[in-house]
Amino acid sequence: MSGKLYTYPDNFKAQKAQIAAKYSKFNLDLPEFVVGETDKSADFLKKFPLGKVPAFENDKVSLFEPNAIAYYVGNKQTRGGDNEAEVLQWIGVADNDILPAACTWVYPTMGILQYNKNSTEKAKNDVKSFMAVLNQHLLTRTYLVGERVSQADISVVCNLKMLYTHVMDPAFRSAYPNVNRWFMTCVNQFEFKNVLGKVTMCEKAAQFDNKKYNEIYGNAKKDAGKKEKKPAKAKKEQKPKEEKKAEAPAAPAPKKNTDPWANSPPATMDMDAWKRTYSNEKDPEKMLAYFKEHFPKDTYSVWQGNYKYNEELAQKFMASNMIGGMFQRVEKLRKHAFASVAIFGENYKYEIEGIWVWRGHDLVFPLCEDWMVDYETYDWKKLDFDAPETQLKIKEFFTHEGNFDGRKFADAKIYK
Repeated sequence: MSGKLYTYPDNFKAQKAQIAAKYSKFNLDLPEFVVGETDKSADFLKKFPLGKVPAFENDKVSLFEPNAIAYYVGNKQTRGGDNEAEVLQWIGVADNDILPAACTWVYPTMGILQYNKNSTEKAKNDVKSFMAVLNQHLLTRTYLVGERVSQADISVVCNLKMLYTHVMDPAFRSAYPNVNRWFMTCVNQFEFKNVLGKVTMCEKAAQFDNKKYNEIYGNAKKDAGKKEKKPAKAKKEQKPKEEKKAEAPAAPAPKKNTDPWANSPPATMDMDAWKRTYSNEKDPEKMLAYFKEHFPKDTYSVWQGNYKYNEELAQKFMASNMIGGMFQRVEKLRKHAFASVAIFGENYKYEIEGIWVWRGHDLVFPLCEDWMVDYETYDWKKLDFDAPETQLKIKEFFTHEGNFDGRKFADAKIYK
């Protein structure tokens, strides 16, 4: 059998199908593919409406999902035979557990994703967790399922490869000898090697490359803006130390950091009660009615935040990590704030927009230095609570149902 596989070079998602095809002797042709041209052409979109790669076609089918393509071009061995359910299980682990953590840790070192310390540390811990599971599973096994290579091995290897070659240095991977043995066994088989080439383990963990990131995404202005703030901050901290230690001017700074809400209106909304209602009330209409009745618009405000750099969000998990990272960094804001931040779109084209509620009528993030890390990457707009369009937005974002201005709802995170 034969067919055409559309993809760009070194696409690990396509490599899963290419390796499977080597085992099954399925002939795959790789037509010329130009990113942004081939996948945008009318002919391509007619056959593959999502405009995604890898994409496969022959005289029988047109497929645009990597695992479906790998299944189709594989054979009984790669599909797992009588153990097909187990193979599907590991394919799911590869895509749902391994891949998000791998990308979060590795992509910043390649300049593909902005570095986020909290997200990266969580990713590292996630990697340790599934590596430990794999190490135990492979203690008495040569392969993940059965006695021969299956799509389970192919998919997991392809998603682990970036970790092994970029960030899992000898000290890190030494804790997982069974995984290392299995990984090297796989990548040195002819079928793997013919597609992946020689796989070399990293000797030193790669670090975030800010220069490369700016070259790819052109965010030099944003970074420059952040750098300008640091000298100003340094001046503030140095002044009191250079003058007399007992000088009064040193006192206001600690007070501002201790209570960011000192100059805000009174806390007239029981935020904890609202959050309990949001979490426990099964009827959306009752939940919204509670919010409308108990929202004190004279002392609290509603804001819309739109992420400025949506072109960075090639995958949904990137958007999700971006939101989760911001939530973690404004942890102390929770006492007087609530938000629903949504992700819209599909692969390679996502956007982030959120509806925030907080105490006071001014933009809240500048009140505390700890809250200022992310807010400049968003455009902020204060909304008129009584306006019908604001009420509609509140309903859609709080219930995650509606038209959303014609956008496709993908996911959402709640800050509560």
